[in-house]
Amino acid sequence: MGRVEKYRSMRGKILILCLMSTLVALLLQTVLFIRVSDNLIYGWTKDESYNLLNNMQNEITTFVKRIESNMIAVYNEKQFVQALKEDNSDGHLQKDYYKMAYNLATTRFDTSDKVVAVYIYRIDHEIISTYRRAVTPKHNYPKDIYEQEEQNNAGKVREYIESDEKSTLISSYYNPYREKNIVRICLKIYDTVSSKDKLGYIICDVDSSAFVKIMEKYSSHLQGYMWLQPEGDRVLVHSGALTEDNREFYEAVTEKIQNGTGEFDVYRKNKVLFQVPQEKYNILACSIVPQHILHQNQHALTQNLILIVLVMSALITLVTVFVTKTLTRPLEQLTTTVRKIKSGDTKKRVSYLKKDEIGELGLEFNQMLDRIETLIGQEYETKLLLNKAEYKALQAQINPHFLYNTLDTMSSIAEIQNCNMVSNLCQSLSSIFRYSLSMKTPYATVSQEIVHLKNYIYVMNVRMRDEITYRFEIDESVLQNSIPRISIQPLVENSIQHGLRNKRGDKKILIKVCRENEILQVIVEDNGVGMDAESMNERLRQNDTRAMEEGTSVGLFNIHARMKMLYGTQFGLTIESDGKTGTIVRLRLPCMRMEELGNDKEGV
Repeated sequence: MGRVEKYRSMRGKILILCLMSTLVALLLQTVLFIRVSDNLIYGWTKDESYNLLNNMQNEITTFVKRIESNMIAVYNEKQFVQALKEDNSDGHLQKDYYKMAYNLATTRFDTSDKVVAVYIYRIDHEIISTYRRAVTPKHNYPKDIYEQEEQNNAGKVREYIESDEKSTLISSYYNPYREKNIVRICLKIYDTVSSKDKLGYIICDVDSSAFVKIMEKYSSHLQGYMWLQPEGDRVLVHSGALTEDNREFYEAVTEKIQNGTGEFDVYRKNKVLFQVPQEKYNILACSIVPQHILHQNQHALTQNLILIVLVMSALITLVTVFVTKTLTRPLEQLTTTVRKIKSGDTKKRVSYLKKDEIGELGLEFNQMLDRIETLIGQEYETKLLLNKAEYKALQAQINPHFLYNTLDTMSSIAEIQNCNMVSNLCQSLSSIFRYSLSMKTPYATVSQEIVHLKNYIYVMNVRMRDEITYRFEIDESVLQNSIPRISIQPLVENSIQHGLRNKRGDKKILIKVCRENEILQVIVEDNGVGMDAESMNERLRQNDTRAMEEGTSVGLFNIHARMKMLYGTQFGLTIESDGKTGTIVRLRLPCMRMEELGNDKEGV
């Protein structure tokens, strides 16, 4: 009885809490809404307008990108690009490639793209090729946009071409024959070898109806006047009805945008302006919404809200009673199940598994119990697998020891046969393998690293017939400092492979280990062919692991990644080179002695 009364008391409390909270919230919302409805409606309209304008901008961007990608196809005409690069202004480009614009327009663009003209110019604004679609007295387009520069708004193109701007230009001009705006898309043509050199440019004029078609899908929702306009340029295209009382406001706004002083959000007495920028092509999407539409929405929402308050007041009691029952009943079942499991009935499971939070809790609880039973059953198997793994680890040690013993035997035989070079080579290889394959500790002393390096250098000298001169400058005070295993030898190997392999003449490598304050520095310097230090340092800074997958300077990236993982982002490798002669690789890590590492030097 106590538990029943407890749950009934909970239901009563929830019922009263829900009733009071809902009624107070509805009444408070009604009062506040009446007082601030103007700002509220404006906020709703603003969010809706911005969402619509953003969606429209995304669709327009997709359309422009499609046009842009078709224009980029001019780079497929490699002979033309090469001729454009070698042009000596004797007019042969116009003779040889007068159909280039026609071929590009008819093969790359669909009818739905609404392309009406294509122009290809040299970088000095001399026309090379022109395409005009279906030229008639009513459908006429300029042969050269610079023939009537001001009328064709060609000054914007000239200004864009002479600037360092790399993004595509979106502009427009008014066509008196079509009695409408024509949207102009301009793309610079660069030298494919030296991307900084401009060779010419291509212009694609698009019928504004292609943009209007996109805008009309959104203008009906905004119930206002919309237009697209690049900042610092004239209007591209517009959609919707512009009333006389809004015309003066529209002209003032477009003038500000054209002068580069446009506002991004304007709220006037009888009108609202919304603007959404599009950074890639510098296009503003603008919309003027008459305020009377906001007032209509305000009155409608106020009436609906009052109606909602009355209906909710009548239904809230029934809903709250139902909700409290649905909340307390599954909780009671869940509590009973947990109590039985606690008493020892481990096979018991929660039966309430409906699609709500309590049902999800019951499902997770059941899965947890199943997982516990599974883990108990797997514990024995895990122990067996562990024993097998230990056995395989011991077995895997046989092969390295066989290799060491074989190399030692070969060294002894070579020494008996008076082949000292072969004997020493076998000893060095054996030492290299022992050092590389011994992973009892990830750390070594600087002294051990230098010994390992000298064994490697001896082997390389035998292979390369002493082509390289090595010089060591080792500070004796750091010989017992700790350093991750195999950190110096890959730096020397990198100098040999990438710095000295293709160098002629004297080949030298300096290995220097010193201490600066609390920093241990390992410096490997060669007089090789150099490398792109800026690019390598950037990839090292980004910890670019793709280099290891590509097989490029694997040792450097491996060491750099290990240093960052062991000591932090302030340590690792830096590279100095002028790209032509010599390379200096610096490895920085904290000064620590082996005894200072403590448990960190245990094998991994």
